[in-house]
Amino acid sequence: VEMKQRPGTPVYNLRAYLPVAESVGFDAALRLESGGQAFPQCMFDHWRLVDGDPLVQGYVRDRLIAEIRRRKGLNVNIPPLH
Repeated sequence: VEMKQRPGTPVYNLRAYLPVAESVGFDAALRLESGGQAFPQCMFDHWRLVDGDPLVQGYVRDRLIAEIRRRKGLNVNIPPLH
C-alpha cells in the first residue's frame, strides 16, 4: 500500500492490491463514499494462489467458488468427485 500527494494539489494517489473477486462494485462504492470525488484506475499486477486444500471446506476459497457458481447459475454445492 502506498499513498502519495501530487505536489501543489489536494490530489492523492493511492496504490493498493485488491483481489479481483472483491473488485466487483468497487468503483461505485468508492464514488458513493467519496461523494463523487474519487476515481479508481484498476490494473492487473500479479497472480496469487488462494490458500487452502480444495478437498477441505471452510476456506475463503469456498465463498469465492460459491459466488462464481451462483453468478453462472450453477448449483452452489460442488458435486462429489467420485
